[in-house]
Amino acid sequence: MKKIEHIGIAVNDIKASNALFEKLLGHPPYKQEEVVSEGVKTSFFMNGPNKIELLEATDTNSPIAKFLEKKGEGIHHIAFDVADIAQEIVRLQSEGFVLLNDIPKKGADNKLVVFLHPKSTNGVLIELCQEIK
Repeated sequence: MKKIEHIGIAVNDIKASNALFEKLLGHPPYKQEEVVSEGVKTSFFMNGPNKIELLEATDTNSPIAKFLEKKGEGIHHIAFDVADIAQEIVRLQSEGFVLLNDIPKKGADNKLVVFLHPKSTNGVLIELCQEIK
């Protein structure tokens, strides 16, 4: 793993949260998009070399909607940038980690993504991200 790619924060209202983070960081998000397959709207903010992703559910059955219902707003996941997501899947499975999806899927911000089950990562949802080229 190369670095932390971003920290994902689940929010109830992305417009209100965009305004809050714009005040906090001093600039607007650099990118906003909807990932229909995941039932989520996203906004990305840069903070130095780091990114923060805000996530609002667009579908009541989406993972973000379920997270918000269960835990409320807050940190949802930590994403790590990887050079070869397929290789990392094999490596992590061989180390005993449980994946929520073992086939990479298209995520936000032009990434292929895979998630590790929080039960195998001390309660933290981990996302692996590889830039789509």
